Formats: sequence, structure tokens, C-alpha cells
Amino acid sequence: MKIRMIQASLGAALCIAAGITGCAAKHHEEAAAPEAAAPLPSGTVGAQTVSATAVVKAIDQKTRHVTLQRADGSLVKFRAGDNVRNLAQVKVGDVVTVTYYEALAYQVMKAGSAQPGAEIAAGADRAKLGDMPGGAAAQVTTITATIAAIDKAAGTVTLRGPEGGLNTIKVRYPEKLNQVSVGDLVQITYTEALGISVEKPTTK
Repeated sequence: MKIRMIQASLGAALCIAAGITGCAAKHHEEAAAPEAAAPLPSGTVGAQTVSATAVVKAIDQKTRHVTLQRADGSLVKFRAGDNVRNLAQVKVGDVVTVTYYEALAYQVMKAGSAQPGAEIAAGADRAKLGDMPGGAAAQVTTITATIAAIDKAAGTVTLRGPEGGLNTIKVRYPEKLNQVSVGDLVQITYTEALGISVEKPTTK
């Protein structure tokens, strides 16, 4: 789990906020409606998908050693573990594609709406017997921290983690700190996913 990345992104999360929406004026005989409360900050700090392909240059089915050639011509040699199903289906010239996805999302919540904590949910799947090798795995880490202090003059916010540790973070847009309060919760969700597939080369 990339704790440092999550901690560094908490301040950035607080800096992304929607505008304050005011109420439209009503007839002068009616009481003025109260100004609508600004929504608490939430959204995605960053998301990216990286994909790479390589070609099988050599494979030894007995020892399970495989040599792959990257797009730049460099070679990667490794032994496929016993958990790699259907290795016998792989031949020289097959194309291996690896796709990695990660995203960091955040949501600020009012005090009492949730409890500080951390949890991890993970899952995996792999090819059926007889298919080409492949599989996917994903992990979602959710951390809920409490805003322990806000220093508008310094443009910082101090977060108390689930275990009580404090982290003070410099925010990107200090004026957005007007939308949060001490005691509010910041929920950070970090998602990672990895997919691997092996396909026969395309016939030209």
C-alpha cells in the first residue's frame, strides 16, 4: 500500500472544491431563503492506465523458463510459477500484454457520518483450464482520517490517521480550506488493478 502517496494526496484532495451556490432572490413579501451550503470536496485526484506488450522469444515447458522481448528490443527472462495456468498453450511468437491501472479518489464527510479506519479489499481471477494464460487482480485500499487542525494562515491541514498519527500537509489552494472544518473526515480510496493476457500474433 502506497501510504506516502496517500498521505501526500490528502492535502491536494482538500484543495479541489466546488463553488458556493447562493439562493435566488424571492418576492419581497417572502422571507429570504438561507444560502445553500457548499458541497463538501470530493472527486478523483488522479488516475492512470499503463499498458505494455512483449513477444515470447523462448519458452521451456519443462523448466517453465520464459524469455520475453519488449518493444525496445530488450529481453526479460523469468520462471513462470506453478500458479500460472495453461503455460503449455504458450508458443514462441505469442504476444503478452500487461495493463496496470491506479486511481486515487477522495471524499470529505462531516464529523459523525463515518468512523476513522482503514480497510483493504482484494480479488483475483485467472484463465480457465485450456484457455490461453491470463488473469487479473485488483486491490482497493480505503483510509478514513480526521481533520485535527486547520491553519488558514499557513495553508496547512493536519490529519489524524486511524491509528492516531498526525500528518500536517501544505494544501495547494488554501482558500478552499474555508469549506472544511476540524472534525470533518477525509476518506481516501486508492485502487490498483493488474491484468495480463497472452494472445496469438496477428496474421498479416
